[in-house]
Amino acid sequence: MQRLYDFLRRHPTWVDGFWAVVLFGISFAGGATVEPRGTDLPALTVPVVVLLSLVVALRRRMPERMLVLAVVVGAGQLVADVATLPADFALLVIVYTVAAIGARWASRLALTAGLCAAPLAQLRWPDEAQSVATNVAVMVFQALPFALAWVLGDSIRTRRAYFAQLEERAARLEKERAAQAKVAVAAERARIARELHDVVAHNVSVMVVQADGAAYVLDAAPDQAKKALETISSTGRQALAEMRRLLGVLRTGEHQEAGEYVPQPDVRQIEDLVEECRGSGLPVDFKVEGTPRPLPSGVELTAYRIVQEALTNTRKHGGPNAGASVRLVYFDDGLGLLVEDDGKGAPHELYEEGGFDGQGHGLIGMRERVGMVGGTLDAGPRPGGGFRISVLLPLKPAP
Repeated sequence: MQRLYDFLRRHPTWVDGFWAVVLFGISFAGGATVEPRGTDLPALTVPVVVLLSLVVALRRRMPERMLVLAVVVGAGQLVADVATLPADFALLVIVYTVAAIGARWASRLALTAGLCAAPLAQLRWPDEAQSVATNVAVMVFQALPFALAWVLGDSIRTRRAYFAQLEERAARLEKERAAQAKVAVAAERARIARELHDVVAHNVSVMVVQADGAAYVLDAAPDQAKKALETISSTGRQALAEMRRLLGVLRTGEHQEAGEYVPQPDVRQIEDLVEECRGSGLPVDFKVEGTPRPLPSGVELTAYRIVQEALTNTRKHGGPNAGASVRLVYFDDGLGLLVEDDGKGAPHELYEEGGFDGQGHGLIGMRERVGMVGGTLDAGPRPGGGFRISVLLPLKPAP
């Protein structure tokens, strides 16, 4: 049955042709050969039936033309006094068809012709045995099917247009969803790039400083050299763990165990970061003001990365004997950060480029991180030398 149904849907003209043949046969079997009113009527009846059957056969291939043909044939019946036939059912069919799939002008013409067909036929061939009121009632009753056919066809048209609009909207939403997915992937990759920059820049700088120190005291103080090598080892493992966590999200089609990655750093780990910098030879003064409390993960990660980037660049560009201070202030509506150093080694032109790493990306990355959580950043050289970074991170993003 499904195959038959699919076949009929693929060949609508064949279906209409079958019903046209049926209508043609019924017209002659049920009343086309009734006693005519005039001498030439048998010769006119056959073409009327043939043309109306043709209207049914081609109604979906050329609805507007078949409507015009049906109107002309109907008018010819009135003029030639060819009484109503079973083939006139084609008028009802073409009204429905044009209302469903025809042009708007044709739909209006079909409604007008359908509503006029019954009254004109009743006026042309009145039943003199009935009263005027009865004839009027018959007119209304005969016009009602044409009105219902037009309403049904127009409803089908509206429903199809609605479904087509839904399909178009679904296709558009699918494209938008794909575009948003691409944007999200690009944003995630940019975030990973920032994270990798922070991790590599900080940990590699620590390892380089410790390696230089170990080489310098290797012969004179083997214990200090051993301690420096242990610091290099632990720093390298930490860097690998963070890089594994970040790069893991780029893998596709692989099952990753949740315990394989370390958690993202937060504000509480800033103290460990400071201790690590002190162990690498950078004096850092660390203070916390206010009452520590849990913060949004985005704020905590941003605070940690800002301090990490600032201390890394102090160590890289601050020059010899540079020192730094880190101050965390918990406000009611946010978290404040103040990172300063007294280094003399970094030229002012480097800061004016927009960053600390010689490529102009350090400060740009900081501003981007702070902007993502709705915060503000103020950075610039200190009077007398050094650099100062002041950050305010709100607990809620700016509207």
